[in-house]
Amino acid sequence: MMRISELAERSGVPATTLRYYESAGLLAADRSPAGYRLYGEEAVERLAFIGSAKHLGLPLEEISELLAVWESGACAEVKADLRTRIAARITDAEARVAELAGFITTLHRSLEHLDTLPDRPGRCDPECGFLALLPSRQAVQGRPERWRSAPVACSLDSGGLAERTAQWRRLVDGALRQETEDGIRLTLPADRAGDIAALAADEQRCCPFFDFSLHLDVPVLHLRVRVPAEGIALLTEVFGPAA
Repeated sequence: MMRISELAERSGVPATTLRYYESAGLLAADRSPAGYRLYGEEAVERLAFIGSAKHLGLPLEEISELLAVWESGACAEVKADLRTRIAARITDAEARVAELAGFITTLHRSLEHLDTLPDRPGRCDPECGFLALLPSRQAVQGRPERWRSAPVACSLDSGGLAERTAQWRRLVDGALRQETEDGIRLTLPADRAGDIAALAADEQRCCPFFDFSLHLDVPVLHLRVRVPAEGIALLTEVFGPAA
């Protein structure tokens, strides 16, 4: 039998995620007389299956359903069940890629347009035409906030999480940080917008409970990161604690 720290080391899944899996009903644990969680060897195989399903972008609710088929059904049944779910994820991923491509195009157009504007001494006004390039407030408000109901768990192993954290720390180095009600707001140089948008897209593939909003205000970029209340610990792990 293994304690939670030993299972985390064997599987590469952080202990915080293992506890969350238990609360979500994905991973059962026995208890020692002293109250420590204890796991058998089958937990390693189970976590490998969960990790593979998460790499495909399946939410925990679907993984729970798939686990029931995996435990009691034949391989052919798992294959048939999984095929339907993967097809649905492909459709969703393609839609998100198209949305991100459109956003990157808007960023490039905004930079190009700014370069054509004269350096006027007065205040900015509608004559600049810059606001016409930005999505309307109604369009932004109409988007569903999937991050609020997404499971708070990361599909990256410990090595992948460390690498992702290092990438974020490099990109947000020197940023002006402000704590918000449900996350953080970072102010950075605008020339990092492309790299941050691409990394944010990667982050949402493994951690869909993260919500990213980018506002370009040359020469700076405002990055807002939001998470559900249960995700604050992972937000701190990736972006560091408040100064």
